[in-house]
Amino acid sequence: MLWQEEENHEDFQVPEDVVDLHFDIKCRELPVDHGHDLAKALEQALPWLMQESELGIHEIHLAGSQNGWERPQAGSGQRLILSRRTKLVIRTPMHRVEQLQQEILDLELTIDDCTMLVGKARIKPLSTQGTLYARHVVVRETEIDDEDKFLHRIADELAERGIHIKKALCGKPGEILTPDISIPTRSIMLADLSPADAVALQEQGVGPHRNLGCGIFLPMKGINELTE
Repeated sequence: MLWQEEENHEDFQVPEDVVDLHFDIKCRELPVDHGHDLAKALEQALPWLMQESELGIHEIHLAGSQNGWERPQAGSGQRLILSRRTKLVIRTPMHRVEQLQQEILDLELTIDDCTMLVGKARIKPLSTQGTLYARHVVVRETEIDDEDKFLHRIADELAERGIHIKKALCGKPGEILTPDISIPTRSIMLADLSPADAVALQEQGVGPHRNLGCGIFLPMKGINELTE
């Protein structure tokens, strides 16, 4: 755990260099381990996606439990049952927004044996909230059993980019499954970020595999999100 004193920050206006696009979708269910197949389906339809380093495909995530339902674990081979409110969210540089909206509208994606029809999108700016979390950040082999080593490595990498971490906390370990490998991950929470650092972190992410939902930071509403 890293923990330093909080500082006051001046008002900050969010730049519109990078935004989230929230797409309506029609999709009854998805494999719980859908990240790889979703990325491949989008990349086949839109080959230029991989050219954008700031672009990330959010994991389609459901609450850990609701009304007696428990979200299946990774590797279980089970399905997520989606609601009509479920969105496909893509973090993208602003100069790609119009193109992405046009090319993805009415696109039918095949994810494993599930069909997803993509509809219209709503633009959502990045948050200036000082507490952010990522559900998956890639963990190196030497960090799997060493949270402090993982945290300090992330802190050092971000410091090199001018993003200064004051408070950081690891959540539970996870994994991203692909046909070839299992990628070890951890969730992570960062707190007391300046507005500028919070936006920069969302724009840039941390670590590889943003197309699989890794290293994508979101504003944190409650501590439960770190453990889901």
